[in-house]
This record gives sequence, C-alpha cells and structure tokens, in this order.
Amino acid sequence: MSRSLNSRTLFLILISTMLMKHGNSMPTYNYHDCKDPLLENATTGAIFQSDLTSLLSPLSLAASSKSFHKANVSTRLYGLFLCRADVSQDTCKNCTITASIEIKSKCASNSSAVIWYDECMLRYSKEQFFGVAQTKPLVFAWNIDDNNSTSPTETHLNAQALMYQLIEQASSRDMLFSVGKYTVNDGSEDRYGLVQCTRDINRSSCASCLSKLMERTKTCCGHSVGWRLLAPTCTIRYEKDIFYDSLEPLVSPNTSKPILPSKGPILPSKDNRNRTAKLLILHMVIPIAVFMLFCLIWSAQPKERRNQGEQLTNLIQVNNLKSSSRSYFKDQGMIALEDNKGEIQCFSLSTIKVATNSFSDDTKLGEGGFGPVFKGKLNNGKEIAVKRLSFKSRQGIEEFKNEVTLIAKLQHKNLVRLLGCCLDRNEKLLVYEYMANTGLDAFLFDQNKRGKLDWPKREKIINGIARGLSYLHEDSRLKIIHRDLKASNVLLDQDMNPKISDFGTARIFYSDQIEASTERVVGTYGYMAPEYALEGSFSVKSDVYSFGVLMLEILSGRKNIGFFQPERRRDQTLTLISYAWRLWSEGKELEFLDHVLVNACPINVALRWIHIGLLCVQERPKDRPTMSSVILMLGSTTALPLPLAPPFSLSNYYDNTSDEFSITEEKEEEVEEGEDDNSNSFSVKL
Repeated sequence: MSRSLNSRTLFLILISTMLMKHGNSMPTYNYHDCKDPLLENATTGAIFQSDLTSLLSPLSLAASSKSFHKANVSTRLYGLFLCRADVSQDTCKNCTITASIEIKSKCASNSSAVIWYDECMLRYSKEQFFGVAQTKPLVFAWNIDDNNSTSPTETHLNAQALMYQLIEQASSRDMLFSVGKYTVNDGSEDRYGLVQCTRDINRSSCASCLSKLMERTKTCCGHSVGWRLLAPTCTIRYEKDIFYDSLEPLVSPNTSKPILPSKGPILPSKDNRNRTAKLLILHMVIPIAVFMLFCLIWSAQPKERRNQGEQLTNLIQVNNLKSSSRSYFKDQGMIALEDNKGEIQCFSLSTIKVATNSFSDDTKLGEGGFGPVFKGKLNNGKEIAVKRLSFKSRQGIEEFKNEVTLIAKLQHKNLVRLLGCCLDRNEKLLVYEYMANTGLDAFLFDQNKRGKLDWPKREKIINGIARGLSYLHEDSRLKIIHRDLKASNVLLDQDMNPKISDFGTARIFYSDQIEASTERVVGTYGYMAPEYALEGSFSVKSDVYSFGVLMLEILSGRKNIGFFQPERRRDQTLTLISYAWRLWSEGKELEFLDHVLVNACPINVALRWIHIGLLCVQERPKDRPTMSSVILMLGSTTALPLPLAPPFSLSNYYDNTSDEFSITEEKEEEVEEGEDDNSNSFSVKL
C-alpha cells in the first residue's frame, strides 16, 4: 500500500475515533456529482487547490454554530453547506467536516461539485450560484418494495397531498424547511415527508424548486413507498418510516389539528445555546487541525495518485442507499441522476407494457444471452427498443446498474443511446433508441440478407465500430473496456450506421491503468482474447482482439464460432481466424473474402483489411495495435507490419481427442468462468 493511502487511512481512523468519542456516527453518504474538469497546469492547479482549502475550512468551522452557511474566496470560488434543520449541531458539524474531506477527495480535479448525505449537503463552484434555484444535477432514489396495505393510487394521492402542503409551509418560513406525516385510512401506518431549500434563495424560488421536484416524482418514483430527490438547491423526501427528529409540530393533511411528535429534542435556552456553542468550538480544535493536516498531505501527493481509485466514483453511480435513521431502501432500490447534459428517464412498468403490448411475441425483436428485446412505441409516437433482462439471466442487478451508469455518460454517434430504464418488482428493463435494422448478425450471417451488405456498407460498418471503440478506449472521459464486442452487440440504424451496444460487462480503467484481471470471466467464446479466456486478464488489447475477429467475420461473411471446413482432418480443428491466417500465409487471401464482394469491391483495399484483421488477433496483446492505430491503417496505404500467428485453433485450449466438444453447431456461446479459481473450465449457455 502506498504511503499516501496510509496517510488517508490514518486520517479517516482519527476522524472515526473522534466521532465515536463524541457519540456521533459517520454521516450516511447518498451521492456526489463532479463537473467541469479543470484544464490546468501546475500553477493554476495549485491555486485552485489552495482556494478550495481556503473555502472548505471556514465552512467546516461555521458548522459548529450554524446549519447553513455560504462563503467565497474572492471571486474565484463559491461554496455553501446546508444541514437538515432537525439535526443537532454536533451532527451538522460532523457531517460538514466529512463532506469537506470527501468532496475534495472525490472531486479533486473539478471546478464544480456537490455531495449529499442524509444529514447535510455541501457544494462549491467557480461560478457564482448564490440566490439561483437549481434542480440539475438531480439525483432521485426510490424503494421498489411496495408491499403495503394501501393501493398505489391511494398512496400516491396521499403523498402528493402531504408533500404539497409541506412545500407551502416551508416556503412561508425563514428556515425554508418543513416535515410532516399522515396516517393511512385504517390508522395502522404513518407516512412521513420532509422538504428543504438552501437559504440563499428566496421563498418563491424555494416553492418553485420544490414543486419541480414533485413534478419529477410523477415519472420517476411517485408510486413507490419511499423516495427522495436531491438537487443542489432543494430536497424532498417521503418514506413509510420516520427518519427525522422534528423541532416543530407535525401537520397532517387529513386534519387541521397538529400531531405532536412522540419524541423530540427540547429547545435550549439562549444561554444554554451560547454555552453549547463554546463547547463545540473547543471540540472543533482537534478535528480542524487534523483536517488541515490532511489537506496538506493530500495536496502534496502527485495528481495521478490523488486521482487513482476515484475516477470510478466520478461516474454516475447507481448506489443502494444504506439504512438511514429508521428508514431504508431495499437492495434492489435505485438511484439515478439527471444533469444539464442529458436525462436518463425512469419509465414505469405500466408505460413499458403499453408500449410493447405487454411484451407480446409480435413486438419481439430477438433474444440475447441476457434476455429478449422488444420493439415499443411510446404515447408520443417515439419508437423504442426494450431489453428485458431474464429472471434467470446471469446479468443481475450489478450488471444492470453497470450498463445504466456507463452508457448514460457516453456520447458518440457509434454508441447506442440509452433513453431510460425501469426497475420495478422483478423486472429489470433498459430502454434504448430503436435501431431499425436490429443487429449486424441478422444480416451478416443470413444467407438471404448478406447480399444487402455491399462493400460500401461493410466499409462504413468496420470504420464505425473502430471509431466507437477508439472513443471508449482513448477519447471519452473514462477509459472503458467493453469485454463483449461481437456481431449481435453491433446495432444498425435505418442508414446502416453501426452502434456498439450492451455495456453490461464493461469495465472502467483508471487513467494510468494498463490492464486488470478478474476471477469472473464473462463474454462470448470465440470473440474473447486468449489471455482473457484463460487467465482473466483484460485490457484495451482484449477489445482489439474482439474487433479483429468481428472484422474478419464482416469481410468473410462467416462466423468464427461454428466455422466448418469439410476437408479438415481430426487434427486440423480450424477457427475462422486460423483459416484466414493459413490463406494469408499461402497468398490466397482472395479465397477468404465473402463471394458477394469478390467482384464488387476494391480488391487491394479488401486484402489490406484482412491483413489488418490478422494484426488485431495476434496471440500476444503487446503485438496488437491500438484502435487509434487501426483507424489510421484503415484510412491509409502505408506499409503494414507482418502479423504474427494468432492462436491457431481450439486445440490450443481443449483436448481435441475428446468427443465432448464440437464447434460444428452454429450457436454463439456466452460463457462465465466457473467458481473454482484454479480451474479453466467454463459453464456454457447455448
């Protein structure tokens, strides 16, 4: 472990110890969002870090006596914190200190950031935002466990009545805060709500901000029992268990009489408050000193080391909310995020069922390894494709979340666009833009349709896939390894433009990370690089290998899996790759081309592209080109290096004297490594 990590670990231990000493636990983290990466050199970066430290330190100090405070460093940086109005000063102080530390850690290279906890919120920006109501970025979360005694309609209407009353109350008070509850009809259960705004905005702006969040609940989560929406300026929360310590009488929408809480803190007198404030200031000395020490240690670290381990959390994350007070969100609960650069919509299950005619066979587009895909049409006429993850699918909640979080932030013309998702009851649904020509495999491996893929179309498809992969590896904000590139995961729009899809098994790399390994190998046999299939080691070069396989399939019109040569002997088990290598070595590359292309393509270019495909499927990762190099080779006529032999055949990895394995069946095999870490066996799903 590095020295810097030891310093940070020691710091967190000290903070945790002090919090426990004062009888307070660490605050409950909800979410954070970092924006606007700094375009900095060493000088401007150091100035920003100094400004950030100068801003966060007084904010942390102010939390000893205030529940809200804003500050700025000249005209260069602005920030504020807001504690939930019902929490104690100790809780507010502890939360704000933690938020100050974590926001600097998680968003060290961003000029704008916000972090939310159950107990407080903290944000900063280089732009002056005081007095401006903002609802983006918007994080929303809900509990999908809706097994309750009341009907969804009744719950929804009562929640709306409660929350709008709380909005009216909060917008008429200086604290811009209100809590309340109502009792369901049979009197057996209560429901609880909370609304709050930052106190830099006025009352009318607060009401407007909260009302916008309530409007958003109608499409994201309003029918669930338990939800919250977190914005930079305002917050709303509704749950079936009490989660606050009220400082005021609670008002029920069903009665004009106040319902006094069974428990609540006694408001201290003015003298007691002054005495408490003095004690809290004394208690702040050690935490602030340690905080300043940490800032010095952190700022002294090399930038790349500070960023290591944090880039994954800079992505939109789909996190399960842990237990908070007496309320909770189930493991299947979801958080989603909206920002000004795009919106991921949460579709209700009923909306999807109407759009797809209840997932009827007439709307079914195909069947993937993780479940069927259906065509649908929304009420506004927009056509969609709905990926319905099978109940028995290996793609569980983690893969579902992974796909949502990854694809939501990726913007490229050769990547499929995710419109939204639905996680309701046992359903896990992903909603994509509809691609009129479905998957590449539907054309490439169909004897009747393959003729429609003339040379210009195949040329456009290969170039588009290469550009999409290059974006993932080198040009996006994140370095992403797809890990399951294949013909069925390349979708074609109405103009036959290719778009890479299915990011359920994709992985993020740190900026300086070269490779990684896993004990859980997932992907499709025949497209997986040998180092990944056998050792679990993967990198950008693993995707390059998959691209090479796909490129050879496009040029030949044949599958790598299921390739069969009638003249082969028992000891000559061939794959499409080894067949291409043999013909190239013998100078017979023309025989490899799809017969529909032979007289309808520039032969020199086609043979050059077979050569490029063989460079991509070389056995050793270091011998394969990068995707940016592939793009250059595809578009030029410069001399190419000679490829080394690819992994020749299945007999390299399987005993070909056994009758238990055959490649003559034309089925793709999606594989997942067995649980035995010392075994190279696979469980195969046909």
